[in-house]
Amino acid sequence: MKLSLEQVEHIAQLARLTLSDEEKALYQGQLSAILEYFEKLEGLDTEAISPTATVLPLRSVMREDEPKPPMPREDILANAPAAEDGCFEVPAVLD
Repeated sequence: MKLSLEQVEHIAQLARLTLSDEEKALYQGQLSAILEYFEKLEGLDTEAISPTATVLPLRSVMREDEPKPPMPREDILANAPAAEDGCFEVPAVLD
């Protein structure tokens, strides 16, 4: 499928892009090539392939939630920009 310059301009407008004439011509060719590739993919017979959400095996990346002793307060506040009385000190938001 070959895109027209008007279609490229419309896509650019939707994406809020300002393109030069050279960029429009460049993207016209690139986007047309992408759409032609999709047309080839549409022609493939995929009846024997079951729909999948992912091609990777399902596995949990979460670790088991195991209770542990809390970190020492000094370690938690070690990288704080400001601390006072064992708490984070932040700028006042309201007067």
